[in-house]
Order: sequence, then C-alpha cells, then structure tokens
Amino acid sequence: MILAAAMSVSIQNSLLGLDLQELTALMAERGEPSYRSNQIFQSIYRQRVNEVESISTLPQILRQELAKQYSVGQPRIEQKFQSSDGTIRYLMQLADGETIETVWMPEGDGGEAGDGSDAAFESEDSNWKRATICISSQVGCAVDCKFCLTALLKVQRNLTPGEIVGQVCTVLNDQGANPPNDRVNLVFMGMGEPFLNYDNFIKAVRLLVDGVGIPELRMTVSTAGIVPRIYDFGREAIRPKLAISLNAPNDGLRSQLMPINRKWDTEKLLAAAREFPLRSREKLTFEYVLLKDVNDSAGHARELAELIRDMRAKVNLIALNPGPEIGFEMPETGQVQRFKQVLMDAGIPAFVRRPRGRDIYAACGQLKRTVELVSLQTTS
Repeated sequence: MILAAAMSVSIQNSLLGLDLQELTALMAERGEPSYRSNQIFQSIYRQRVNEVESISTLPQILRQELAKQYSVGQPRIEQKFQSSDGTIRYLMQLADGETIETVWMPEGDGGEAGDGSDAAFESEDSNWKRATICISSQVGCAVDCKFCLTALLKVQRNLTPGEIVGQVCTVLNDQGANPPNDRVNLVFMGMGEPFLNYDNFIKAVRLLVDGVGIPELRMTVSTAGIVPRIYDFGREAIRPKLAISLNAPNDGLRSQLMPINRKWDTEKLLAAAREFPLRSREKLTFEYVLLKDVNDSAGHARELAELIRDMRAKVNLIALNPGPEIGFEMPETGQVQRFKQVLMDAGIPAFVRRPRGRDIYAACGQLKRTVELVSLQTTS
C-alpha cells in the first residue's frame, strides 16, 4: 500500500503533462516570476531533460526545491527489442509499475501514403530521411477487436497526458532525433483506443505541437469508431489526421470482428466520417486489416468500394500480423494485391502498409508486452 501511494504521488507530481499555463500557476504559487515557467516548459518538452536538476536555466536553489516534490516523469525503458528491419519495440515502465509499448519505425510503414499531407509526399521520396513513432494511449485496450493481441490484455487504465508525451520524449532521446529539424511522424495506433482517453490524448497532442515541436499534420490518430468523439475531434483547433479502423464492409461481419460496432454501427460511423471537416488536400484514412477467408474476398472489396465511394478518403490495407491466441490467418500476398486492385479499379485510392517489426511483435495489432515470446537479443 505504501509503494502504491508513493507511485501515485509520483504520477501526480510529474512536470510532463503540465502546459505553460499550469506551469505559470505553479511558479506563481512559489513567488517566482512567470518567465520561469517558460524555462521549465522549454527544458522538459523541447530539450527533453529527464531530471529536474537538469533544468539548467533555473537557479540551483529552485531546482533543488522542485526536485523534492516533482519529477520530470519520463517513462523508463525496461527492455528494447530490435527487428531485422530496423524497427525497435520499447517496453516502458510507468511510475506505478504498469508497462506499455512504443515502437520506433525508421522510414515509417507507408501509412501516410495518399493522405494529402507533407508527410505523404515525403514518403514517396526514398531519399528523404524520416521516422515514425507509434504511441500508446492506454494500458491495454477496452475495444476487444478479435484480431488484435492488445485486446487480450483488457484495459487497466488511461495514460496521463505526461505519459503519452513521455513516450515520445524517451524514444527521441534514445534515438538522438530532434524535431522539427528531424522529420518525425507520430501515429496514435499503439496500445489502447485514444478516443476512450480523449481529453488526455488531446492535451498530449497540444503539448507535442507546442512543446516538443512536432506539427499536427505529422500525426495520425486511429479510432475503432467512437462516434461521438469523431464529432468532437472535428471541432478541435489543433488536431492530427484521422484514420478509422473499419475492417469489414458490412455490419454483420464488422460486429463479429469489432464488438464496438454493436454500439456505433457502420451507418452511424460513416455518417460521422462524411461530416468530418477535412483540410485542404487532406483525405480521411480507412484502415482495413485483411484476414484470410474472412474479409479479404473480391466481393468484400467491391462492397467496401460501394460503401465509401462518395467520400474523400483512401484505404490502408494491412495484412494480418499474426500472433498467439489470435484465431485468424494472414492472407496470401496475391490476395492482398487483388483486393487492392478491386478498390483501385473502383476509383478508391488504396495502399498496402508495410509490416514493420513482425519478428519482434511490434507490428500493427501485435503489441501485448510479449517478452517471453521474443527470442531475439534484447538491448538496453
């Protein structure tokens, strides 16, 4: 009980997650001038220091006083798994002992292709140096998609804004990357459903833009279809691009694969998608995980094309990334290409996302803190 209480205090007293206004109020309580808050803000977000004592712009006495009550709050890298394709899966420990996973993908996975953003155009240039970080928003996940390993964990709790931002800061520090000069894209497609942790997710986005220096158009958030939050998201002044995890072209099949469809069915989901306010050149992304002999036929592709024909959208196809306890199989490459061609022939832009880190359980749908299942060498 004492340890749990101490960890709770540690989470509550993290500087990561506080915005400039909150830091200003904190300094005012201590009788410090307002510019001190900006010094702290720049240090923990842009410079990404991980110790209060390292905020060198503050007087030593103030640093010592703050360190007695606050930590910066970056998560600790517990283990790293290196894939043969360069992808790195980070197992990170939070202040309360819970663990989450974050993935670094050098050169990304092609997920931005065709979405109308600068990141998409850069992805077409093989000489452009960039990387993508896949971020978690919850410990586990409550959505229970039947083809996803993370669903097996269930949901333990939401991540705080600081824990979401902290993943990015920790990975950037470990990789020696410095946005905005280094082109880093973020995808909120790790553990959890971001729209079930909406307020913390949105605050983290603002801190990543204003603090860390990653533009909103270099971020994409994926939702399984939390319809009310799609409407809220469209009203945000600062927001990433939107991807909707669809995975089936009709209600019957989608409800089998994604039980959340029973609450917000395809009709309601697509109504929200059609009303979503897209920016100039921007396309909405539909993610579609292909499962062998389940949702991958030419008929399914034609049905999908008809479903979204009138929308300014593109489809990202993802061949199932297999894992233990998942009762589906990966489709053949030829079947994936045939599905894509049906969409293209119907005038629907379609792209196949490259699998990254399958061998270390780092690919889409594989995040489950699978330490015991990976036999590769771990670095630390």
